[in-house]
Amino acid sequence: MPQPVVHFEISAKDRAKITDFYSQLFGWQVNADNPMNYGLASTKDGELGIDGGIYQQQDENDTPGVRVYAQVDDAAAYLAKAQELGGTPVQEAMEIPGMGIIIGMFLDPEGNRFGVIQPLHGHG
Repeated sequence: MPQPVVHFEISAKDRAKITDFYSQLFGWQVNADNPMNYGLASTKDGELGIDGGIYQQQDENDTPGVRVYAQVDDAAAYLAKAQELGGTPVQEAMEIPGMGIIIGMFLDPEGNRFGVIQPLHGHG
């Protein structure tokens, strides 16, 4: 069974500027009122669309770009499988406090960043 794409992220040097850009362009509602100051973007129109996030880059290794995340049942296992298939791990599976998820990230064989999200029991 395919693993669905359930989340996207846009990294930005100036999160407020990029949030304003996408809000005005597409009418997205973005809420960064959370401890991580992570801009949660609501893009759904009825059943169409997926939600995502806009975040402030933290260092020079975090390049601008859009990333997508697939929902999986075992983030660590999918990261290991990606590595077996020629991918490169860039973020080990880790729980995000208060969000009810475990995330991880890898580079595919062409260098594209891609993430996996594992909902914890009782969430998502």
